[in-house]
Amino acid sequence: MSDLIELRPAGLYCPAGDFYIDPWRPVARAVITHGHADHARRGMGRYHCSADSLPILRWRLGEQSYVPHAAGEVFHLGAARVSLHPAGHVLGSVQVRVEAGGQVWVASGDYKRQPDPSCAPFEVVPCDVFITEATFALPVYRWPDPQQVAREILEWQAECAANGEAALLLGYSLGKAQRLLAEMRRLSDQTVYLHGAMVPGVQIYRDAGVPMLPTQPVAQLPKGHDFAGALVLAPPAAAGSSWVRRFGRLQTGFASGWMLIRGNRRRRNHDRGFVISDHADWPDLLRTVRETGARRVIATHGNTDAIVRYLREQGIDAAAFATQYEGDEGAVQDAMDTGAMEPIA
Repeated sequence: MSDLIELRPAGLYCPAGDFYIDPWRPVARAVITHGHADHARRGMGRYHCSADSLPILRWRLGEQSYVPHAAGEVFHLGAARVSLHPAGHVLGSVQVRVEAGGQVWVASGDYKRQPDPSCAPFEVVPCDVFITEATFALPVYRWPDPQQVAREILEWQAECAANGEAALLLGYSLGKAQRLLAEMRRLSDQTVYLHGAMVPGVQIYRDAGVPMLPTQPVAQLPKGHDFAGALVLAPPAAAGSSWVRRFGRLQTGFASGWMLIRGNRRRRNHDRGFVISDHADWPDLLRTVRETGARRVIATHGNTDAIVRYLREQGIDAAAFATQYEGDEGAVQDAMDTGAMEPIA
């Protein structure tokens, strides 16, 4: 029996439907799992996507030939029955279910299992073959309660205020920033100040009805404004730029799953690291594989060797696809956004 999805030079290809999933080279038909730059690229003839991700794709890619689909809606591409199911990664993120020839495959894209007030929760989709991400596929990665992390951020901000410092919190502009604003809204009603690269994505989430803390662009405030005690959100590429000089005395924090490893925080030279990720940790990766009931698992981007070896030890047929996904929570696009916004005061 031939595979429903195979690895080709342009990406993950479905021969039965003649389409690609998150291709990294131009193709005629693409099914896109979410709006991060390593999964959604320009140059495709037609983009099939979730309805909720459409505003994000327009923001990131401009006007293209988009075909939006409701969650769970079945549509046909060639001989394949395709449907999109929530992945819990960012707003509009989906898994791609493909059925043809008596087989069901699910390509997860990026996903997480932790609760997140800013996007729809992950949906377990039973399948024969599951293509899973492996960004944090090592046993050391186990995420803390996100509400506890939100409390830690606000406590850090209070410490900065007592010292007459601004609290500059770095996080990715699509998904992480909005999740932080939604998580902290449960604990605070303060206004948070935004780097210009954060503004479009936050507005898209607001338009989608996601409740978040009130925000104000830094660029709207006059030069010389006193930011002591303020919480400011910016993408990682803003660190060390001329833009941060306007805040005077400050501390920097970084919100990412990578902050679980203390050496990462030291290498990035941040005062504080906050462990919150939009990817599944090790226990949730294994739980998801188990809950899908998949007889075969293919891991992509990240620590694929570790999870493949572990699954094989558990008697599961496991292998890896060498894809071009970054698995770095949107860092590439954030760098591009920040560069575009750098001239804004």
